[in-house]
Amino acid sequence: MFIDEARIRIKAGDGGNGCMAFRREKFVPRGGPSGGDGGHGGDILMQSSLSHNTLVHFRFNPEWKSERGGHGLGSNMSGAAGEHTILKVPVGTLLYNDDTGELIHDFAHAGEELVIARGGRGGRGNQHFATSTHQAPREHELGRPGEALNLRLELRLLADAGLVGFPNVGKSTLISRLSAAKPKIANYAFTTLEPNLGVVQVGDPPYEKSFTVADMPGLIEGAHLGAGLGVQFLKHIERTSVLIHLIDVSDSAITAESAKGETSDPVANYNVITAELKSFDPALAAKPTILVASKADVANPEKLKKLTTFAKRKKLPLFLISAVSGEGIEKLKYAMAEAVDLHRTIEIEPPVKAPAKRKPHYPPPAPNARGRG
Repeated sequence: MFIDEARIRIKAGDGGNGCMAFRREKFVPRGGPSGGDGGHGGDILMQSSLSHNTLVHFRFNPEWKSERGGHGLGSNMSGAAGEHTILKVPVGTLLYNDDTGELIHDFAHAGEELVIARGGRGGRGNQHFATSTHQAPREHELGRPGEALNLRLELRLLADAGLVGFPNVGKSTLISRLSAAKPKIANYAFTTLEPNLGVVQVGDPPYEKSFTVADMPGLIEGAHLGAGLGVQFLKHIERTSVLIHLIDVSDSAITAESAKGETSDPVANYNVITAELKSFDPALAAKPTILVASKADVANPEKLKKLTTFAKRKKLPLFLISAVSGEGIEKLKYAMAEAVDLHRTIEIEPPVKAPAKRKPHYPPPAPNARGRG
């Protein structure tokens, strides 16, 4: 199940209460205060991981809490600190404060770790309130509550190249030929209901290269307004470096079941999809684009000629392929690899640097639970 949005509530652990106690050992008259401090509550951390590719583990577990700190004990014994909770998210996850809409962090690299909510500070025991004039203090502090937040997680796939086009133009078949991905393939519109990711290998070891390609569900006219499935998945191609625009140049009949806005004119079909990308985000339409004429084994010569003339006028690279017979697949694969190398903006691995030490940060101590400050 592909889940790309989730809302969760997190609560860091509360601090333990400080203890009020006095020494009562034999032969130790007036032993003095010996109340220990409460332990600090556990933090909640979030970490990006390449082993996760969906947010499904948050959809059905919306509440996450860390362990609270232990209470202080006599004999100056401090309570145990609460265990931290680490939540793992896929690379490409955007973390928002659900109450304010503020972007907290963009997990663009693997292994990134962020403290989302800090545990409460443990309260001080009565041993800390002893003075020369107040030798039997009965004051102690309560633990501070841990931070609580409502969060919204939004996953945007990190792919180097994205396949776009009308439904049923051969995107799923193409990704199955380029990579080991096994998307659902059928002869009807909207076969693809969720994005598919594949890894494409180019060249032979030790000079081989690889890049990721995403197969998006088919776009139709009005997708940016919610028509079809496009508006739900257009965000997943925002991070791609290159767009692969597939256009059907075959003589397949345009029926009532065909995608809304699709015509027999390949140039008009290109303009419709480009307009949808631009309406959703102008930066999408400005991305480097490779034009692909699909279904070459049954191509209409007039359509192909018109698309070729248009590509030359727009100075767009055009490749004629047949995902069924394999014609033009290798040539397209190398062209995609070259374009990705030239325009790649995604770095999955984080830059090498020494891990930063996380200093504990706690709010100021609470007013005394009882007695003097």
